[in-house]
Amino acid sequence: MVAIQKQKWTVEEYLAMERASDEKHEFLDGEIYLMSGASENHNIIVGITLGILYNQLRKRPCSFYPSDMRVKVKGSGLYTYPDITVVCGTPEIERMDQDTLLNPTVIIEVLSPSTESYDRGKKFQHYLSLDSLQEYVLIAQDQARIERYLRQPNGEWLFAAAVGLEAVIELSSIQCTLVLADVYERVSFEPDEAAPSS
Repeated sequence: MVAIQKQKWTVEEYLAMERASDEKHEFLDGEIYLMSGASENHNIIVGITLGILYNQLRKRPCSFYPSDMRVKVKGSGLYTYPDITVVCGTPEIERMDQDTLLNPTVIIEVLSPSTESYDRGKKFQHYLSLDSLQEYVLIAQDQARIERYLRQPNGEWLFAAAVGLEAVIELSSIQCTLVLADVYERVSFEPDEAAPSS
């Protein structure tokens, strides 16, 4: 991500710019970063996963949001847009703009080549400081693979991975299940260029 040039931005300036912009930007430490666009597979996975969660959460006191819901990490000051956010209980919204969520229960990111290292690294480090966050989920778009990090009572994070269309992964904090065959139902994987030709 490339920072938008200016000496330093205030949070108020960033939020005003976001309200007027057709694009999404992250904000951290006075810098504003343009977020990259999403591929067709990325959008398909997000749409299907939202539908799956809707079917399982619709009669429960949980709210779920696509990537238009901005999240603030209070501990670090990061403003960002996860691909999917779930809150079970009452959503806490920042009063400054009424558009920023403060207490996600689950954050789901669909990995892209341009953002994968960030989603796995620095962004995850920011998310770890969210006291409300119970699960962090990473969904690949180039293969059938979903990874889940589940917060334990002692504060440690338990890792699990589901690989292959026959696999299933539980999102324990919200009692939901993701069947990979469903998540990837309409996704077309590119042939593995490293695979030998027959």
